Amino acid sequence: MAEITASMVKELRERTDAPMMDCKKALSEADGDMTRAEEILRVRFGNKASKAAGRVAAEGTVGISISADGKSGAMIEVNSETDFCAKNDDFQAFVRELAVVVANNNPADIAAVANLKMGNGTVEDARTQLVGKIGENITPRRFLRLTAKGKLASYVHGSKIGVLVDLVGGDDVLGKDIAMHIAAAKPKSLDAGGVDAALIEAERRVAIEKAKEAGKPDSMLDKIADGTVQKFLKEVTLLSQPFVKDDKQTIEQLLKSKNASVASFTMYVVGEGIEKVVTDFAAEVAAMSKG
Repeated sequence: MAEITASMVKELRERTDAPMMDCKKALSEADGDMTRAEEILRVRFGNKASKAAGRVAAEGTVGISISADGKSGAMIEVNSETDFCAKNDDFQAFVRELAVVVANNNPADIAAVANLKMGNGTVEDARTQLVGKIGENITPRRFLRLTAKGKLASYVHGSKIGVLVDLVGGDDVLGKDIAMHIAAAKPKSLDAGGVDAALIEAERRVAIEKAKEAGKPDSMLDKIADGTVQKFLKEVTLLSQPFVKDDKQTIEQLLKSKNASVASFTMYVVGEGIEKVVTDFAAEVAAMSKG
């Protein structure tokens, strides 16, 4: 039996928002497997237990630069320690200029970005000067540099969500609408073929466990799971999603009506996947340890 530590319980609590005692029980049942424990809580509490996937931890900004002809561009995420820094005019200007530098130079990876020319020195020189001026750590985290099959469209929502879309056909209005839809609906892929098989399998397992708890016969479990997976895929694939501006048509139908298609898209959410430092779970952890 794996040892269930307070830090494990805290991590599961952050992922799921489930009560601490339930997190501890789920981890015990899963023998310390965090992913399995999260599935157990989803069966118990529903989708509330997976909402932490949409929470972000670090602060910062997404910057996008697209060439005048729309054929090439870049998107970059730069992290800061606080939202106060992220809203600083100098920080915002640094991110905008950095997106242009990346678009124009096509670096091999994020480490290579530091050595690109910016102003009178390098990106690293500019970053170091900004850190000294603002007093916070500032870190370019990831970037995408893209050459379009069609024409690039983009949308940045509140500087925290950035979307870059390669639209074949259509027009600038359609490109902006698709990019805004992606920022709002947050699809995981273009179609079902792009969804991680592990996510699909997790949906099946959760559906089967819920059906069992509801007393459904074994002969119905696969059918129920198939229906749940299909519903999940419609919700998380771009082409199947109802258009946010007109939910009577899907994105696929919208694109067909404009004789257009999406070659690819990428969405950055600032801080996505970065752990947030939690200031104090001491009281809850103490209460849990007495249970």
